[in-house]
Amino acid sequence: MAFQTSGLSERSANFAAYIHKHRLNWEKRQEAPREIFTRAAQEGLLGLETATSFGGLGASFLDKVELARLQSHQSMPAVFALINSQNVAARLRLSPHTKHHQLADELLTADRIGCTALTEPHAGSDFGAIKTTATKKGNGWVLNGTKAWITNAAHADTIMLYAQTDADKGWRGIASFVIDARKAGFRRGEIYKLIGGHAIGAGEFHLEDYLAPEEDLLSPPGDAFKFAMNSINGARTYVASMCVGMMENALDLATNYAKDRQAFGQNLLTHQGYRWSLGDVATHIAALSALTDKAAQLINAGEDAVLAAAMAKKMAGEVTIPSLTACMQAMGANGLREEHFLGQHLAAAKIAAFTDGSTEMMKERIGAYL
Repeated sequence: MAFQTSGLSERSANFAAYIHKHRLNWEKRQEAPREIFTRAAQEGLLGLETATSFGGLGASFLDKVELARLQSHQSMPAVFALINSQNVAARLRLSPHTKHHQLADELLTADRIGCTALTEPHAGSDFGAIKTTATKKGNGWVLNGTKAWITNAAHADTIMLYAQTDADKGWRGIASFVIDARKAGFRRGEIYKLIGGHAIGAGEFHLEDYLAPEEDLLSPPGDAFKFAMNSINGARTYVASMCVGMMENALDLATNYAKDRQAFGQNLLTHQGYRWSLGDVATHIAALSALTDKAAQLINAGEDAVLAAAMAKKMAGEVTIPSLTACMQAMGANGLREEHFLGQHLAAAKIAAFTDGSTEMMKERIGAYL
């Protein structure tokens, strides 16, 4: 799949080179680097899906999926963090309020970092079970609750947050709000130390009588849940594309290693076992790419992609880790060297298996269609 947006290929290549240069240092520091967003802003990538009339690139969802694939050759956590912030900027542009457009402007320049907050300590895949509350009070809402496993929690100060306005209504009571982490009532919590995934900046935060004015109600009860579900289909698709990218990178490394390495007087690629092992990886890449492309095309066309996205995400969860370990095995002990980044890919693949719905939940989604 090639980029459709003019100039995006060069921007992507520049950012990939930047990630490659710094990714090992980020992991050694064991922290989420804010400079990722500053550099992404310089390349215009924080305005990926923001309309050109608002200073963005106006890229399609197909371009988003392609960017996710290519950048994941270098670091899945870094590109996942980037995409999450730009998601918020694009969403705020749909708001009728000038205030939200100003926030979006700051997201595009990395003066602010964005995140989406659905997950809670006891509500992951069961989104309808969230307990963060939003209570109507005068011309606004009072919010209380804790969010956990939130990408960009380390830095995010502009948050698209989902809360329950009426527990008796279930998912129909869920609304979304714009939360400003610089205001009273917001408290940042623990930032998780994730093996191979520090750049994702995952963590938690707390709302304690946080007052949101009426204009910060982004999607009303009922509409918010539907928007979130559509967004999750997109996330499942670009996460699957990230898995494709990691496998492609690993296969390239293993193949190039085999070209320069000999065993028992022969090039490694002449050994049947070696070729068969990497052939399996190539087949997994082709199959997952096809499923991902199908889901991406459906989403881009505004069609139902629930099944296609679930299938892509399920397969990603099942083939990425075995493919990465096969490539590491093919490189022998050299596959363990940190500069190859295969160990970090392996940890990131496990993160991907949980993100936006576990493999088991994808089986449930697929089973519902049978």
